[in-house]
Amino acid sequence: MTVALPRLLIAVLAVTQTVGYGVLSYSFAVLLTPMAAEFGAGIPAVTGAFTVAIVAAAVAAIPVGRWLDRHGGRLLLTVGSVAAVAAVMMWSQVTQLWQLYAVFVLIGLTTAATLYEASFPVIVAATDPSKRDMALLVVTIVAGFASSIFFPLTALLLERHGWRTALLILAAVLAVVTIPGHLLAVPGRRAHRAQPRAGAATAAIALRDKRFWILTVGFVAHSAAVSAVGVLLVGYLQRAGHTAAVAATLAGLLGVLSVTGRLTTTGLSKRYGMTSVAAGVFLIQAAGVAALPLLGSTVAGAAACVIAFGLGFGVATIARPAIVADRYGTNRYATIAGVMTLPVTLAKAGGPLAASSLTDNMFATLTAVACAVSAVSLMLASRVGRPALEGQW
Repeated sequence: MTVALPRLLIAVLAVTQTVGYGVLSYSFAVLLTPMAAEFGAGIPAVTGAFTVAIVAAAVAAIPVGRWLDRHGGRLLLTVGSVAAVAAVMMWSQVTQLWQLYAVFVLIGLTTAATLYEASFPVIVAATDPSKRDMALLVVTIVAGFASSIFFPLTALLLERHGWRTALLILAAVLAVVTIPGHLLAVPGRRAHRAQPRAGAATAAIALRDKRFWILTVGFVAHSAAVSAVGVLLVGYLQRAGHTAAVAATLAGLLGVLSVTGRLTTTGLSKRYGMTSVAAGVFLIQAAGVAALPLLGSTVAGAAACVIAFGLGFGVATIARPAIVADRYGTNRYATIAGVMTLPVTLAKAGGPLAASSLTDNMFATLTAVACAVSAVSLMLASRVGRPALEGQW
């Protein structure tokens, strides 16, 4: 493997992830209302299709991981991109709600095969361990602008062409960027497995390792908390007395702060280790959301709480692959990460639904507890010895 390959790979994945998330995820929010109006269905009923996609992606996580470990990423990401384009085109033609749900099962499967959970194992396998955290950081920072690009782009296409034609245009963008990008830049099996770590853990050993399940509990709790806050924060702030504009502006800080948090975490991890830094960030999040009932009624107080929580908003995205790869090596990384991804993704889907039925004070309290549990889990996991690295799966 040449030095140039990881650099090219990282650059390509940064772009393909941006476009992939923009088309397969963020466009839905913009098109939600016109779709509901045309179908004659309520917003919650249409939104359910997106939840179905998340669940489908979670179910696909383990087989996707095992494929990546055995065959590398080129074929999976390329075929997944082709399927994603086809799915978006089918989305543009649906006329009934059940058809939308069926299409979003396919979209969920394609996201599992093309977005972060598929691309991160490719990055982990292709980059030197000393540069792995920075590579993950670069891709997530660039892809973090997906909403900033595709919210207005989709809205513009909707206004000028209607939601069906807008989707066809987005499908074309997805095809032009992701299919050749993944085909030409993503390593095949040989490059993917060129530098396996000697003595790396097999999946069977990882699943017998106590720390794996401690880490899983931590990331599941954090996923539920972050997802719930991301969906429900605007409404919470409005009920706390803020106008819709102020509430939306404050909630919008989460995206900006997620970049700040990732940069800070990656920088500090070189000195203190990713596990310790991520645990510290999660504790700051717990303090921030716990203070919302006390400080959230003023703009300054609410901003302080949002800033504290926002610093960790995207940290798990880079912390989880870095910690798992460091702990278990890269030989079976994708399979091991896929096992953890399944409950983490389900927590992401279920967190907002479960939290929506809580009172505001209970929501803040339980979210803070979830972040604290995440921090404690990471700290406990760091105190458990490494597994014996032997065996096969």
